[in-house]
Amino acid sequence: MINVLTYTCIFIGIIFWFWGTSFLLGKRSVLFKLHTLSVSDTLGSIGIVFGLLLQRPREWPLLILGIICLAMWNTMLGYVLAYCSSNGGKDD
Repeated sequence: MINVLTYTCIFIGIIFWFWGTSFLLGKRSVLFKLHTLSVSDTLGSIGIVFGLLLQRPREWPLLILGIICLAMWNTMLGYVLAYCSSNGGKDD
């Protein structure tokens, strides 16, 4: 049962990776593409690491640290992208 759940999490993570990459071909802005890619890549990576956590429960401190770092990195990248895309509060 654990193997099925592990492979399901890893498969869902890979689906998120490809889903985010597919938006790079669209005609939206570069910042929208980067935001979509960073969110889907982070969710995919967290899904894969969670699948590894189910497979290797003895390594839980390191894998939980990896999940926390991925989530924090995505949040910081989202703030940086939002700041770069704003006009600094000026309404022209």
